[in-house]
Amino acid sequence: MTELFVGIDVGTSGVRACAVDNSGAARGAAAVPLAAPCQDGGAIDQDPELWWQAVVATIEKLGEIIDLGAVTRIAVDGTSGTLLLIDADGRPCSPGLMYNDARATGEAKRIAAVAPPESGAHGASSALAKLLHLLGKTDGAHRAVHQADWIAGRLAGRHGFSDENNALKLGYDPVRRCWPYWLDQLGIAPDVLPIILVPGTPFADIDPSIARTLGLSPSARIVAGTTDGVAAFIATGADTPGDAVTSLGTTLVVKLIATQPIFAAAQGVYSHRLGDKWLAGGASNSGGAALLAHFSTDDMARMTPLLRPDQPTGLDYYPLPKPGERFPIADPALAPRITPRPPEDHRFFQALLEGIASVEALAYRRLQALGAPALRRVISIGGGARNAAWTRIRQSVVGVPVSVAAQTEASYGTALLALQGPPR
Repeated sequence: MTELFVGIDVGTSGVRACAVDNSGAARGAAAVPLAAPCQDGGAIDQDPELWWQAVVATIEKLGEIIDLGAVTRIAVDGTSGTLLLIDADGRPCSPGLMYNDARATGEAKRIAAVAPPESGAHGASSALAKLLHLLGKTDGAHRAVHQADWIAGRLAGRHGFSDENNALKLGYDPVRRCWPYWLDQLGIAPDVLPIILVPGTPFADIDPSIARTLGLSPSARIVAGTTDGVAAFIATGADTPGDAVTSLGTTLVVKLIATQPIFAAAQGVYSHRLGDKWLAGGASNSGGAALLAHFSTDDMARMTPLLRPDQPTGLDYYPLPKPGERFPIADPALAPRITPRPPEDHRFFQALLEGIASVEALAYRRLQALGAPALRRVISIGGGARNAAWTRIRQSVVGVPVSVAAQTEASYGTALLALQGPPR
C-alpha cells in the first residue's frame, strides 16, 4: 500500500487538504468553504468549532478520492497570528481572534515598550497583542494556541504544541529558539505559552476516536505545522539561498531564502526559520489593488494581448492604490507616482505593470542590502502570475529568471512538510 501524507490548510475563506505520496506527487485534494469571520470595527473573530467542522468535512471529502487508511502523517497550517485560548482539555475558552484582528491597540503599546525592534510581536494584530487582550477577559484559560495548533491538537487529542513559524508573532525568538526574557515584563506566565517544535516534527499519534470516525489509520502521526504563507512558499519548491517567491495578489509580497535572519521592523521585514536557512520577506502596498484603482479585471484581460514587453514605455511609475507605503520604501505618506499618463490605455496599463516590477526589483535589492544573498531566481504565485506578458516584463526588470510556480496551494506545501519532516 502506498503511504500518503496529508496537509491541511485552514484559510480565511475555506479549508483545503492535499495528499501526496512518497515522491511528493499530489494524489488528491479537497476543499470546503468557511463562513466569513464576524467583524465589528477592528475586532475580527470566528468560532473555532467552525474550523473543526470544516476540517472534518474536508477530510471526509478527501476520503472520496484517496484511501485515508494509507495516511501516515498529517500536518496543519493556519493563518499567521490567529490565536485562541483553550482550557486544560483543549476546549476553546475564547473565540479565535483572526490574523487581521486589530483591537488590541493598548496591548500593542505595552509590547512596543519592552520588545526589541526585531521581534515579530509588534503591532495590534500580532498574536502577542491578542494574548494580552484575551488574558484579562477569559475564564478557565489554560494555554494560548494558534489556529493550526488547535486543529492539530484536536486531531491528536493532545494540545499545547506549536511551531517556530506560528510562534513568531507571539514573541518567540527564532534565533535563540526560546521564549524571550522580556515576556516576563508583560506578566505572561510561561505555562500559558505553547511548547515550540520545529515545523514537521511529529508530536503525537492521531486520537483513536478521531481515526475511527474519519477512517484514518490509527498509526497516523500528527506533526507540527506552519503558517499559510510559509506553506505556500514550500509548495513552490524554492529551496536554495537566493531563491525567491513573489506573490502577485492585492499587494506585492516578496520572500527570499537567506542564510541568516533579517529583521527591519520599521519596514515590516522579518524572517521565519526554515531549518538552517531563513525565509526573509516584506510586503509592499503596490500590486493588484494599484491596478484595480484604474482598470477592471475585464479591462486588463482585454488589454493584455496589446502589451509589448520588449518595448518598455520608459515611464518611471511607483503604483499605489492610495498614499502610503511599507516596503521597500517605508513612508506612510508616499504618494503614488503614475504620471505622465499615455493617451492609450494599454500603454498606461503596461507602464503600471512595469512600475510594479520596479517596486519588486527594489524590494529584492533592499533585502540584499539588509544582508540577504544575491537574487538567484524568482518564482511567481498569485493571480498576476498568470499574465505571461507581465512575467516577461518582470524578468527584464528584476534581471534573473522568473517562472510561474507549478504548485501554489498552501495545503500542498504542508503535505510536503508532513512528508519531508523538519526543513534542513
